[in-house]
Amino acid sequence: MNITDIFGSGEDLSPTQMAARAFIMFFIALLLIRIAGMRVFGIKTAFDNILVIMLGAILSRGVVGASPFFSTIAAAAAMILIHKILAWLAMKSSWVGKIVKGYRHSLYHNGVIREENLRRTAISKDDLMEGVRLEINKNSLDEVEQIFIEKTGEISVVKKSSSQTIKDNK
Repeated sequence: MNITDIFGSGEDLSPTQMAARAFIMFFIALLLIRIAGMRVFGIKTAFDNILVIMLGAILSRGVVGASPFFSTIAAAAAMILIHKILAWLAMKSSWVGKIVKGYRHSLYHNGVIREENLRRTAISKDDLMEGVRLEINKNSLDEVEQIFIEKTGEISVVKKSSSQTIKDNK
């Protein structure tokens, strides 16, 4: 019995061969994700989502035999390397970081809803208020100093300081 008998070649794979490929590919994917680092599944910027989607697409081709097994592993490793290099460059340069990861937009500041940024980010006023309710459990902007849409797509809310809230209510 040789390795081709176990893993097969091409697209004519038996269920056992495909299962063997999936078993091995699972551990290879786990290793690659460990190399990529925790940010891939933690931060969820478009930059990280692209890697996850591409890894799934590339590695699946090796499982089903659509591409050579070891070539798919090499392509996946190249994607991890590209991700690591771009993440390092983004950490060192804010310019690269903005290109690769994007940046936050201010949606509300000191009583003013920034309509242009709402349009630019395709966020409605209802979405904005939903973010306030989810973040600070309030249904008004009375206690809010700033609202941002972060580069992850999440809405974050900065509350006014307690002294500022008291002053505003007088």
